[in-house]
Amino acid sequence: MKSLRSLISWSAFILMAGLLVFSALVYGVSEVLLHRFVDGRLFALAETLADMVERHPDLIEQGSQDGLRKADVRRSYDLPEIPHSLRVYSMDGRLLWKSPNAAPQPSILPKNMLQRIDRDHAVFETVDSTSVPARHLFLSVAQDGQRRYVLQAETSLRHYRDTLNGVVFLLAFGSGATLLLAWIGSLWLSQKVLAPIEALCAGAETMSEADLGKRLVVDSPYREFRRLTQAVNSVLDQFQRGSEVQRNFCEIAAHEMKTPLTILQGNLEVALMKARTVEEYHEVLLNNLQQVDRLIALTRPLLTLAKFTSSKPPVNLVPLALEPLIQEIVDELMLLADDRQISMRFESQPVPSVLGDAQWLKQALINLLDNALRYTPSGGSVMVRLQTAGQKVTIAVEDTGHGIEPEHIPHLFERFYRTDWARAKDAAGTGLGLPIVKEIMEAHGGSISVTSEVNKGSIFTLRLPALVQQPALA
Repeated sequence: MKSLRSLISWSAFILMAGLLVFSALVYGVSEVLLHRFVDGRLFALAETLADMVERHPDLIEQGSQDGLRKADVRRSYDLPEIPHSLRVYSMDGRLLWKSPNAAPQPSILPKNMLQRIDRDHAVFETVDSTSVPARHLFLSVAQDGQRRYVLQAETSLRHYRDTLNGVVFLLAFGSGATLLLAWIGSLWLSQKVLAPIEALCAGAETMSEADLGKRLVVDSPYREFRRLTQAVNSVLDQFQRGSEVQRNFCEIAAHEMKTPLTILQGNLEVALMKARTVEEYHEVLLNNLQQVDRLIALTRPLLTLAKFTSSKPPVNLVPLALEPLIQEIVDELMLLADDRQISMRFESQPVPSVLGDAQWLKQALINLLDNALRYTPSGGSVMVRLQTAGQKVTIAVEDTGHGIEPEHIPHLFERFYRTDWARAKDAAGTGLGLPIVKEIMEAHGGSISVTSEVNKGSIFTLRLPALVQQPALA
């Protein structure tokens, strides 16, 4: 498994490789530039001498070295510690003249050099045979349309080599210092980066279920680590809320199941205490059957909630037209509404389709309409409205029932939550119908809301994203 420290070490290695490549490039470019500079000075010096020889051919013909010294060629082109020297040869290679500072050299040019000069006119060569390497330029001089002389310009390469050695030293020193600083900086950076992460890991690893109320604290001045700490604490908040919901859910479910189970146990114990008549046994069995039905009615919504609280809700979203679906549900419940003497109507406007699962949306609407019919007195009315609101499709279920007190509205969608009035009205309820509706709507990317006024009724509104219709291709 890779670590952040190894990544930082690899970064330092890549930096070292990059510095080596950069140093090689700088050295190569410096060598080429210096080489061109030396050759350029030699060529300028040789051309100056060639111009003088062409204008004063008698200086060479008379062998007068004084005349060239009066031209002060050496002083014009010599730099401190960079001595230049000049020589003049005949076309057959014999030395005719040389400057006073010229180093000892054979007085006759080799034939292969004469051939190269005759072919190329200008020939450069580097000589390493002496203690100090030198750079030579051989240049032929024409007079009256014919080549008469060969000029040799020579310069020491000491400064050239010293400059390259200086470049190597600077590159080596600079690269070494950069690598050292980079290595020290990487160690410092890894410590700064890993210390808060280690603190977060240590805090998270030592946290138990009893410590869910605690939050991690990292003393770091950097914004990224504060954001990481906030993200971890946010996850802990969600985990704590989920754990509390789960714990409360289990406690309430156990409490709700305890009552019918206790009744079952009491009925059986009483029935076994002495002999009973057939009618008494029949009454005990009927009572126990009612408690079994109550348990079944409780376990079904519990299983439904368990499905929707999983990582993948059991919905299959397909394009769905809501109007025929709602009309079918209203028709199915119309008999129940008539039996309770409640007027139920359905009003619809043209709405776009939605992405939905017909089975679960039908379950959500049945839960809402069942509540509306249950808590609406005889002579009341229930209205279902289908319409659009911006990019949403809304389904509103309106009733003229008792209504809901304002203090109960924020808790309506909590599991097993029931108002006192609802418990008195329907003791068999489970308090899971509205939480199931909420889970179904969230699985569809929608929402549910409620507005209510005591003694006037309630309006439960479902909102679903409208399906965007793609324009037809021409």
